[in-house]
Amino acid sequence: MSSATLDLGTGMSVVGAPRVMPVLEKRLTQVRRHRVAGWALDTVLIVLAAAVTATIHLATIPTPPGDPATTAAAVVLVASWALALMVFSDRARRRGAGERLELMPIVHSAAIGVAALAVAAGAFGWISLRAHVVITVPLGVAALVSARLIRRTVTSRRPEGRTLAPRTLVVGSRSGVEHTIRSLTADPRFGHHIVGVAVSGDDNGDIHVGGHAFRALGSPRDVAALARAEYVETVIVADGMDDSDYLRRLSWSLEGVATNLILANRLTDVDRSRIAFERTHGLALTHVSLPKFDRSTLRAKRMLDVVVALAALLPIALITPLIAVAITLDSPGGVFFRQRRIGRDGREFEILKFRTMGTDAEKRRAELEASNEGAGPLFKLKSDPRVTRVGAILRRFSLDELPQFWNVLVGEMSVVGPRPPLPTEVADYERDVFRRLYVQPGITGLWQVSGRSDLSWEESVRLDLHYVENWSLAADLKIIARTAAVMVRPSGAY
Repeated sequence: MSSATLDLGTGMSVVGAPRVMPVLEKRLTQVRRHRVAGWALDTVLIVLAAAVTATIHLATIPTPPGDPATTAAAVVLVASWALALMVFSDRARRRGAGERLELMPIVHSAAIGVAALAVAAGAFGWISLRAHVVITVPLGVAALVSARLIRRTVTSRRPEGRTLAPRTLVVGSRSGVEHTIRSLTADPRFGHHIVGVAVSGDDNGDIHVGGHAFRALGSPRDVAALARAEYVETVIVADGMDDSDYLRRLSWSLEGVATNLILANRLTDVDRSRIAFERTHGLALTHVSLPKFDRSTLRAKRMLDVVVALAALLPIALITPLIAVAITLDSPGGVFFRQRRIGRDGREFEILKFRTMGTDAEKRRAELEASNEGAGPLFKLKSDPRVTRVGAILRRFSLDELPQFWNVLVGEMSVVGPRPPLPTEVADYERDVFRRLYVQPGITGLWQVSGRSDLSWEESVRLDLHYVENWSLAADLKIIARTAAVMVRPSGAY
Protein backbone atom coordinates (compact mmCIF):
# COMPACT_ATOMS: atom_id res chain seq x y z
CA MET A 1 0.00 0.00 0.00
CA SER A 2 1.27 3.48 -0.77
CA SER A 3 2.23 5.83 2.02
CA ALA A 4 -0.56 7.83 3.66
CA THR A 5 -1.68 11.00 1.93
CA LEU A 6 -2.92 14.00 3.84
CA ASP A 7 -6.21 15.83 3.37
CA LEU A 8 -5.15 19.45 3.86
CA GLY A 9 -8.73 20.55 4.49
CA THR A 10 -9.24 18.36 7.54
CA GLY A 11 -5.69 17.52 8.57
CA MET A 12 -6.57 13.77 8.48
CA SER A 13 -4.72 11.01 6.69
CA VAL A 14 -6.73 9.46 3.90
CA VAL A 15 -4.87 6.15 4.29
CA GLY A 16 -3.20 5.08 7.53
CA ALA A 17 -2.79 6.82 10.87
CA PRO A 18 -2.32 10.61 10.99
CA ARG A 19 1.26 11.86 11.06
CA VAL A 20 2.27 14.31 13.75
CA MET A 21 3.38 17.66 12.38
CA PRO A 22 7.15 18.24 12.71
CA VAL A 23 6.59 21.55 14.52
CA LEU A 24 4.27 19.87 17.01
CA GLU A 25 6.71 16.98 17.44
CA LYS A 26 9.51 19.42 18.23
CA ARG A 27 7.34 21.27 20.72
CA LEU A 28 6.24 18.06 22.45
CA THR A 29 9.89 17.06 22.76
CA GLN A 30 10.68 20.40 24.43
CA VAL A 31 7.77 19.99 26.84
CA ARG A 32 8.88 16.42 27.73
CA ARG A 33 12.44 17.59 28.34
CA HIS A 34 11.17 20.40 30.54
CA ARG A 35 9.04 17.94 32.49
CA VAL A 36 11.86 15.42 32.91
CA ALA A 37 14.18 18.21 34.08
CA GLY A 38 11.55 19.21 36.64
CA TRP A 39 11.25 15.64 37.91
CA ALA A 40 15.04 15.36 38.14
CA LEU A 41 15.28 18.60 40.09
CA ASP A 42 12.53 17.44 42.47
CA THR A 43 14.42 14.20 43.10
CA VAL A 44 17.70 16.04 43.74
CA LEU A 45 16.01 18.36 46.26
CA ILE A 46 14.45 15.40 48.11
CA VAL A 47 17.82 13.58 48.09
CA LEU A 48 19.55 16.64 49.58
CA ALA A 49 16.90 16.95 52.31
CA ALA A 50 17.28 13.25 53.18
CA ALA A 51 21.09 13.56 53.12
CA VAL A 52 20.95 16.42 55.63
CA THR A 53 18.81 14.28 57.92
CA ALA A 54 21.06 11.23 57.55
CA THR A 55 24.15 13.31 58.32
CA ILE A 56 22.58 14.81 61.45
CA HIS A 57 21.29 11.40 62.51
CA LEU A 58 24.71 9.75 62.16
CA ALA A 59 26.37 12.59 64.07
CA THR A 60 23.97 12.52 67.01
CA ILE A 61 23.08 8.84 67.37
CA PRO A 62 25.95 6.28 67.45
CA THR A 63 25.48 3.41 65.02
CA PRO A 64 27.54 0.25 64.45
CA PRO A 65 30.28 0.64 61.78
CA GLY A 66 28.95 -0.15 58.33
CA ASP A 67 25.32 -0.17 59.51
CA PRO A 68 23.27 0.32 56.30
CA ALA A 69 20.02 1.16 58.11
CA THR A 70 20.35 4.95 57.89
CA THR A 71 21.15 4.88 54.18
CA ALA A 72 18.41 2.35 53.46
CA ALA A 73 15.81 4.46 55.25
CA ALA A 74 16.81 7.51 53.22
CA VAL A 75 16.61 5.51 49.97
CA VAL A 76 13.10 4.25 50.78
CA LEU A 77 11.86 7.75 51.60
CA VAL A 78 13.48 9.38 48.56
CA ALA A 79 12.30 6.73 46.11
CA SER A 80 8.69 6.61 47.31
CA TRP A 81 8.39 10.40 47.69
CA ALA A 82 9.95 11.20 44.31
CA LEU A 83 7.88 8.58 42.46
CA ALA A 84 4.63 9.69 44.13
CA LEU A 85 5.43 13.35 43.38
CA MET A 86 6.00 12.55 39.72
CA VAL A 87 2.63 10.77 39.49
CA PHE A 88 0.66 13.43 41.40
CA SER A 89 2.28 16.33 39.53
CA ASP A 90 1.51 14.72 36.19
CA ARG A 91 -2.09 14.12 37.26
CA ALA A 92 -2.43 17.75 38.39
CA ARG A 93 -1.04 18.93 35.06
CA ARG A 94 -3.46 16.76 33.07
CA ARG A 95 -6.37 18.07 35.15
CA GLY A 96 -5.49 21.64 34.21
CA ALA A 97 -3.26 22.77 37.06
CA GLY A 98 -1.06 24.72 34.62
CA GLU A 99 1.77 26.58 36.33
CA ARG A 100 0.18 26.88 39.74
CA LEU A 101 2.10 26.19 42.92
CA GLU A 102 1.07 22.51 43.14
CA LEU A 103 1.30 22.41 46.91
CA MET A 104 -1.15 19.52 47.27
CA PRO A 105 0.87 17.08 45.09
CA ILE A 106 3.94 17.94 47.19
CA VAL A 107 2.13 17.32 50.48
CA HIS A 108 0.36 14.15 49.28
CA SER A 109 3.58 12.65 47.91
CA ALA A 110 5.44 13.50 51.14
CA ALA A 111 2.74 11.69 53.13
CA ILE A 112 3.14 8.62 50.91
CA GLY A 113 6.91 8.75 51.35
CA VAL A 114 6.57 8.87 55.14
CA ALA A 115 4.03 6.02 55.09
CA ALA A 116 6.37 3.85 53.01
CA LEU A 117 9.25 4.61 55.39
CA ALA A 118 7.07 3.84 58.41
CA VAL A 119 6.19 0.41 57.00
CA ALA A 120 9.85 -0.36 56.25
CA ALA A 121 10.99 0.96 59.64
CA GLY A 122 8.46 -1.24 61.41
CA ALA A 123 9.51 -4.29 59.40
CA PHE A 124 13.29 -3.83 59.81
CA GLY A 125 13.51 -1.98 63.10
CA TRP A 126 14.99 1.25 61.70
CA ILE A 127 15.16 4.11 64.19
CA SER A 128 15.52 7.06 61.79
CA LEU A 129 11.80 7.51 61.03
CA ARG A 130 11.31 10.36 63.51
CA ALA A 131 14.37 12.24 62.22
CA HIS A 132 13.09 12.10 58.65
CA VAL A 133 9.61 13.26 59.71
CA VAL A 134 11.02 16.17 61.72
CA ILE A 135 13.79 17.26 59.30
CA THR A 136 13.50 15.76 55.81
CA VAL A 137 9.81 16.40 55.22
CA PRO A 138 9.69 20.11 56.23
CA LEU A 139 13.04 20.79 54.53
CA GLY A 140 12.03 18.93 51.37
CA VAL A 141 8.59 20.59 51.14
CA ALA A 142 10.15 24.04 51.60
CA ALA A 143 12.76 23.33 48.90
CA LEU A 144 10.17 22.00 46.43
CA VAL A 145 7.82 24.96 46.95
CA SER A 146 10.71 27.42 46.57
CA ALA A 147 11.84 25.73 43.35
CA ARG A 148 8.35 26.01 41.89
CA LEU A 149 8.08 29.68 42.85
CA ILE A 150 11.43 30.41 41.18
CA ARG A 151 10.49 28.41 38.08
CA ARG A 152 7.14 30.17 37.78
CA THR A 153 8.85 33.59 38.10
CA VAL A 154 11.43 32.71 35.44
CA THR A 155 8.77 31.29 33.09
CA SER A 156 6.56 34.37 33.40
CA ARG A 157 9.48 36.59 32.31
CA ARG A 158 10.29 34.65 29.16
CA PRO A 159 9.56 36.22 25.79
CA GLU A 160 6.20 35.05 24.51
CA GLY A 161 7.80 33.15 21.63
CA ARG A 162 9.84 30.99 24.02
CA THR A 163 7.19 30.28 26.60
CA LEU A 164 6.07 26.71 27.19
CA ALA A 165 2.42 27.74 27.37
CA PRO A 166 0.48 25.80 24.71
CA ARG A 167 -0.53 27.68 21.55
CA THR A 168 -4.32 27.70 21.80
CA LEU A 169 -7.25 28.25 19.43
CA VAL A 170 -10.68 29.04 20.95
CA VAL A 171 -13.77 27.96 18.97
CA GLY A 172 -17.46 28.73 19.50
CA SER A 173 -20.11 31.42 19.51
CA ARG A 174 -18.92 34.99 19.95
CA SER A 175 -20.25 35.32 23.50
CA GLY A 176 -18.91 31.88 24.45
CA VAL A 177 -15.44 32.66 23.07
CA GLU A 178 -15.34 36.02 24.85
CA HIS A 179 -16.35 34.43 28.16
CA THR A 180 -13.79 31.63 27.78
CA ILE A 181 -10.92 34.01 26.99
CA ARG A 182 -11.91 36.32 29.84
CA SER A 183 -11.93 33.41 32.29
CA LEU A 184 -8.61 31.96 31.07
CA THR A 185 -6.74 35.26 31.14
CA ALA A 186 -8.14 36.13 34.59
CA ASP A 187 -6.83 32.90 36.15
CA PRO A 188 -3.01 32.74 36.31
CA ARG A 189 -3.09 28.98 36.93
CA PHE A 190 -3.90 28.36 33.28
CA GLY A 191 -1.05 29.21 30.93
CA HIS A 192 -2.55 29.41 27.43
CA HIS A 193 -1.03 31.43 24.58
CA ILE A 194 -4.20 32.21 22.60
CA VAL A 195 -3.14 32.66 18.98
CA GLY A 196 -6.64 33.28 17.62
CA VAL A 197 -10.33 32.39 17.57
CA ALA A 198 -12.80 30.71 15.23
CA VAL A 199 -16.25 32.25 15.70
CA SER A 200 -19.52 30.81 14.43
CA GLY A 201 -22.19 32.97 12.79
CA ASP A 202 -21.97 36.03 10.61
CA ASP A 203 -20.20 38.26 13.15
CA ASN A 204 -16.70 36.86 12.70
CA GLY A 205 -14.56 39.90 13.54
CA ASP A 206 -11.71 39.98 16.05
CA ILE A 207 -12.47 39.41 19.72
CA HIS A 208 -11.51 42.17 22.19
CA VAL A 209 -11.11 41.18 25.85
CA GLY A 210 -9.37 43.16 28.57
CA GLY A 211 -7.85 45.63 26.14
CA HIS A 212 -6.30 42.86 24.00
CA ALA A 213 -7.39 41.86 20.50
CA PHE A 214 -7.56 38.18 19.52
CA ARG A 215 -7.51 37.49 15.79
CA ALA A 216 -10.49 35.88 14.10
CA LEU A 217 -8.80 33.25 11.92
CA GLY A 218 -11.84 31.62 10.37
CA SER A 219 -14.96 29.61 11.09
CA PRO A 220 -15.38 26.47 13.25
CA ARG A 221 -15.45 24.22 10.17
CA ASP A 222 -11.87 25.31 9.36
CA VAL A 223 -10.40 24.45 12.77
CA ALA A 224 -8.13 21.59 11.64
CA ALA A 225 -6.62 23.68 8.83
CA LEU A 226 -6.24 26.67 11.16
CA ALA A 227 -4.57 24.52 13.81
CA ARG A 228 -2.09 23.28 11.21
CA ALA A 229 -1.38 26.76 9.83
CA GLU A 230 -0.92 28.35 13.28
CA TYR A 231 0.93 25.41 14.90
CA VAL A 232 -1.80 25.09 17.52
CA GLU A 233 -1.38 22.60 20.34
CA THR A 234 -4.70 23.04 22.17
CA VAL A 235 -8.20 23.66 20.79
CA ILE A 236 -10.80 24.89 23.28
CA VAL A 237 -14.45 24.52 22.27
CA ALA A 238 -16.58 27.17 23.98
CA ASP A 239 -20.37 27.54 24.17
CA GLY A 240 -22.39 27.37 20.97
CA MET A 241 -20.68 24.27 19.54
CA ASP A 242 -22.43 21.44 21.40
CA ASP A 243 -23.23 19.28 18.34
CA SER A 244 -21.91 15.81 19.24
CA ASP A 245 -21.30 14.90 15.59
CA TYR A 246 -19.24 18.07 15.07
CA LEU A 247 -17.19 17.40 18.19
CA ARG A 248 -16.48 13.81 17.17
CA ARG A 249 -15.35 14.79 13.67
CA LEU A 250 -13.36 17.70 15.09
CA SER A 251 -11.44 15.36 17.39
CA TRP A 252 -10.68 13.11 14.41
CA SER A 253 -9.53 16.00 12.25
CA LEU A 254 -7.14 17.22 14.94
CA GLU A 255 -5.25 13.92 15.20
CA GLY A 256 -1.65 14.65 14.38
CA VAL A 257 -2.32 18.41 14.35
CA ALA A 258 -2.98 19.24 18.03
CA THR A 259 -2.55 17.35 21.28
CA ASN A 260 -5.46 18.60 23.41
CA LEU A 261 -9.15 19.18 22.80
CA ILE A 262 -10.87 20.96 25.71
CA LEU A 263 -14.62 21.44 26.08
CA ALA A 264 -15.27 24.65 28.05
CA ASN A 265 -18.40 24.26 30.19
CA ARG A 266 -19.86 27.64 31.10
CA LEU A 267 -20.68 26.93 34.74
CA THR A 268 -20.53 30.54 35.92
CA ASP A 269 -19.66 31.18 39.60
CA VAL A 270 -19.40 27.49 40.47
CA ASP A 271 -16.32 26.63 42.50
CA ARG A 272 -14.33 23.56 41.50
CA SER A 273 -14.97 21.95 44.90
CA ARG A 274 -18.70 21.74 44.03
CA ILE A 275 -18.15 19.95 40.71
CA ALA A 276 -17.73 16.20 40.24
CA PHE A 277 -17.50 14.21 37.00
CA GLU A 278 -18.84 10.80 36.12
CA ARG A 279 -18.80 8.80 32.89
CA THR A 280 -21.42 6.41 31.58
CA HIS A 281 -22.32 5.00 28.17
CA GLY A 282 -21.96 7.85 25.70
CA LEU A 283 -22.35 10.55 28.37
CA ALA A 284 -20.10 12.68 30.53
CA LEU A 285 -22.10 13.63 33.63
CA THR A 286 -21.21 16.81 35.52
CA HIS A 287 -22.48 16.91 39.11
CA VAL A 288 -22.83 20.37 40.67
CA SER A 289 -23.53 20.62 44.42
CA LEU A 290 -26.03 23.35 45.24
CA PRO A 291 -25.01 26.02 47.80
CA LYS A 292 -26.15 25.48 51.38
CA PHE A 293 -27.39 28.22 53.69
CA ASP A 294 -28.23 25.93 56.63
CA ARG A 295 -27.95 26.94 60.27
CA SER A 296 -24.83 24.90 61.05
CA THR A 297 -22.92 26.44 58.14
CA LEU A 298 -23.83 29.98 59.19
CA ARG A 299 -22.96 29.13 62.79
CA ALA A 300 -19.44 28.07 61.78
CA LYS A 301 -18.99 31.32 59.90
CA ARG A 302 -20.22 33.28 62.92
CA MET A 303 -17.66 31.56 65.17
CA LEU A 304 -14.85 32.56 62.80
CA ASP A 305 -16.15 36.14 62.76
CA VAL A 306 -16.19 36.42 66.56
CA VAL A 307 -12.66 35.02 66.91
CA VAL A 308 -11.22 37.33 64.25
CA ALA A 309 -13.12 40.39 65.54
CA LEU A 310 -11.94 39.87 69.12
CA ALA A 311 -8.36 39.41 67.92
CA ALA A 312 -8.55 42.57 65.78
CA LEU A 313 -10.28 44.93 68.23
CA LEU A 314 -7.41 44.97 70.74
CA PRO A 315 -4.77 46.46 68.38
CA ILE A 316 -7.48 48.67 66.85
CA ALA A 317 -8.20 50.08 70.32
CA LEU A 318 -4.50 50.95 70.68
CA ILE A 319 -4.21 52.90 67.41
CA THR A 320 -7.66 54.52 67.52
CA PRO A 321 -6.51 57.47 69.72
CA LEU A 322 -3.73 58.29 67.22
CA ILE A 323 -6.15 58.15 64.26
CA ALA A 324 -8.71 60.20 66.22
CA VAL A 325 -6.17 62.95 66.93
CA ALA A 326 -5.13 63.05 63.25
CA ILE A 327 -8.75 63.29 62.07
CA THR A 328 -9.60 66.03 64.60
CA LEU A 329 -6.56 68.15 63.77
CA ASP A 330 -7.12 67.79 60.02
CA SER A 331 -10.76 68.92 59.84
CA PRO A 332 -13.64 69.84 62.16
CA GLY A 333 -16.18 67.19 63.01
CA GLY A 334 -16.47 63.86 64.77
CA VAL A 335 -14.01 60.97 64.60
CA PHE A 336 -16.50 58.34 63.45
CA PHE A 337 -18.90 58.24 60.52
CA ARG A 338 -22.17 56.33 60.70
CA GLN A 339 -24.29 55.37 57.72
CA ARG A 340 -27.33 53.16 57.08
CA ARG A 341 -26.53 50.02 55.12
CA ILE A 342 -28.41 46.85 54.14
CA GLY A 343 -27.38 43.52 55.66
CA ARG A 344 -28.42 39.89 55.34
CA ASP A 345 -32.07 39.30 54.43
CA GLY A 346 -32.52 43.02 53.75
CA ARG A 347 -32.14 44.14 57.38
CA GLU A 348 -30.84 47.68 57.88
CA PHE A 349 -27.96 48.46 60.24
CA GLU A 350 -25.64 51.37 60.97
CA ILE A 351 -22.12 50.87 59.65
CA LEU A 352 -19.21 52.40 61.58
CA LYS A 353 -16.13 53.98 59.96
CA PHE A 354 -13.45 56.50 60.70
CA ARG A 355 -14.51 59.82 59.14
CA THR A 356 -12.63 60.51 55.89
CA MET A 357 -14.71 63.41 54.52
CA GLY A 358 -15.85 66.82 55.64
CA THR A 359 -19.05 67.07 57.63
CA ASP A 360 -20.89 68.52 54.61
CA ALA A 361 -20.09 65.54 52.37
CA GLU A 362 -23.69 64.38 51.91
CA LYS A 363 -24.89 67.91 51.06
CA ARG A 364 -22.16 68.31 48.40
CA ARG A 365 -22.91 64.98 46.71
CA ALA A 366 -25.68 66.44 44.54
CA GLU A 367 -23.31 68.90 42.89
CA LEU A 368 -20.85 66.10 42.12
CA GLU A 369 -23.33 63.61 40.62
CA ALA A 370 -22.42 64.68 37.07
CA SER A 371 -18.78 63.67 37.71
CA ASN A 372 -19.64 60.23 39.10
CA GLU A 373 -17.02 57.62 38.10
CA GLY A 374 -18.61 54.77 40.03
CA ALA A 375 -19.90 51.59 38.41
CA GLY A 376 -23.63 50.90 38.21
CA PRO A 377 -25.52 52.41 41.16
CA LEU A 378 -22.25 53.12 43.05
CA PHE A 379 -21.10 56.73 43.54
CA LYS A 380 -17.29 57.07 43.40
CA LEU A 381 -14.76 59.73 42.45
CA LYS A 382 -11.05 59.02 42.14
CA SER A 383 -10.31 62.61 43.20
CA ASP A 384 -13.22 63.35 45.49
CA PRO A 385 -12.89 66.95 46.78
CA ARG A 386 -14.85 66.00 49.91
CA VAL A 387 -12.10 63.65 51.15
CA THR A 388 -9.76 65.18 53.73
CA ARG A 389 -5.96 64.79 53.69
CA VAL A 390 -5.98 62.30 56.55
CA GLY A 391 -9.04 60.63 55.02
CA ALA A 392 -7.17 59.98 51.77
CA ILE A 393 -4.44 58.14 53.70
CA LEU A 394 -6.97 56.15 55.70
CA ARG A 395 -8.82 55.15 52.54
CA ARG A 396 -5.67 54.19 50.66
CA PHE A 397 -4.70 51.64 53.30
CA SER A 398 -8.33 50.70 54.24
CA LEU A 399 -7.80 51.96 57.80
CA ASP A 400 -11.16 53.73 57.71
CA GLU A 401 -12.82 50.29 57.72
CA LEU A 402 -11.30 49.15 61.04
CA PRO A 403 -14.23 50.22 63.29
CA GLN A 404 -16.41 47.79 61.33
CA PHE A 405 -14.96 44.97 63.42
CA TRP A 406 -17.42 46.22 66.05
CA ASN A 407 -20.23 45.64 63.53
CA VAL A 408 -18.83 42.13 63.11
CA LEU A 409 -18.71 41.46 66.85
CA VAL A 410 -22.35 42.47 67.37
CA GLY A 411 -23.47 40.30 64.45
CA GLU A 412 -24.40 42.94 61.88
CA MET A 413 -21.53 42.13 59.51
CA SER A 414 -19.02 39.37 58.75
CA VAL A 415 -15.27 39.65 58.31
CA VAL A 416 -15.63 38.32 54.75
CA GLY A 417 -18.65 38.87 52.53
CA PRO A 418 -20.18 41.03 49.81
CA ARG A 419 -19.79 44.80 50.01
CA PRO A 420 -22.49 46.31 52.33
CA PRO A 421 -24.80 48.31 50.01
CA LEU A 422 -26.66 51.54 50.63
CA PRO A 423 -30.48 51.44 50.67
CA THR A 424 -30.51 53.54 47.47
CA GLU A 425 -28.29 50.95 45.75
CA VAL A 426 -30.54 48.06 46.79
CA ALA A 427 -33.53 49.94 45.36
CA ASP A 428 -31.86 49.73 41.93
CA TYR A 429 -30.95 46.02 42.18
CA GLU A 430 -32.10 43.66 39.49
CA ARG A 431 -33.50 40.28 40.53
CA ASP A 432 -30.28 38.22 40.54
CA VAL A 433 -28.29 40.87 42.45
CA PHE A 434 -30.51 40.37 45.51
CA ARG A 435 -28.60 37.13 46.09
CA ARG A 436 -25.86 39.32 47.59
CA LEU A 437 -28.13 39.68 50.62
CA TYR A 438 -28.19 35.93 51.32
CA VAL A 439 -25.13 36.27 53.61
CA GLN A 440 -23.82 38.94 55.95
CA PRO A 441 -21.95 41.80 54.24
CA GLY A 442 -18.23 41.82 54.90
CA ILE A 443 -15.37 44.16 55.79
CA THR A 444 -13.44 42.48 53.00
CA GLY A 445 -14.29 40.11 50.17
CA LEU A 446 -13.42 39.01 46.69
CA TRP A 447 -14.26 42.53 45.44
CA GLN A 448 -11.60 44.06 47.71
CA VAL A 449 -8.77 41.69 46.80
CA SER A 450 -9.60 41.89 43.08
CA GLY A 451 -9.43 45.61 42.37
CA ARG A 452 -12.03 47.30 44.61
CA SER A 453 -13.18 50.56 43.02
CA ASP A 454 -11.41 49.77 39.73
CA LEU A 455 -13.92 46.97 39.08
CA SER A 456 -16.91 47.48 36.84
CA TRP A 457 -20.37 47.04 38.36
CA GLU A 458 -20.81 43.74 36.51
CA GLU A 459 -17.46 42.40 37.75
CA SER A 460 -18.24 43.45 41.32
CA VAL A 461 -21.62 41.71 41.22
CA ARG A 462 -20.12 38.59 39.66
CA LEU A 463 -17.48 38.34 42.42
CA ASP A 464 -20.05 38.86 45.16
CA LEU A 465 -22.40 36.23 43.70
CA HIS A 466 -19.48 33.84 43.30
CA TYR A 467 -18.70 34.28 47.00
CA VAL A 468 -22.32 33.73 48.03
CA GLU A 469 -22.49 30.52 45.98
CA ASN A 470 -19.14 29.05 47.08
CA TRP A 471 -18.49 30.25 50.63
CA SER A 472 -16.33 28.10 52.90
CA LEU A 473 -14.14 28.61 55.97
CA ALA A 474 -11.05 27.88 53.88
CA ALA A 475 -12.11 30.48 51.31
CA ASP A 476 -12.65 33.08 54.06
CA LEU A 477 -9.18 32.47 55.52
CA LYS A 478 -7.63 32.77 52.06
CA ILE A 479 -9.42 36.07 51.41
CA ILE A 480 -8.31 37.42 54.81
CA ALA A 481 -4.68 36.58 53.95
CA ARG A 482 -4.99 38.23 50.53
CA THR A 483 -6.57 41.32 52.14
CA ALA A 484 -3.48 41.81 54.30
CA ALA A 485 -1.35 41.86 51.13
CA VAL A 486 -3.72 44.33 49.45
CA MET A 487 -3.53 46.69 52.42
CA VAL A 488 0.27 46.74 52.15
CA ARG A 489 0.18 47.29 48.38
CA PRO A 490 -3.19 49.00 47.81
CA SER A 491 -4.79 49.19 44.37
CA GLY A 492 -8.17 50.63 43.42
CA ALA A 493 -8.73 52.24 46.84
CA TYR A 494 -10.16 55.76 46.74
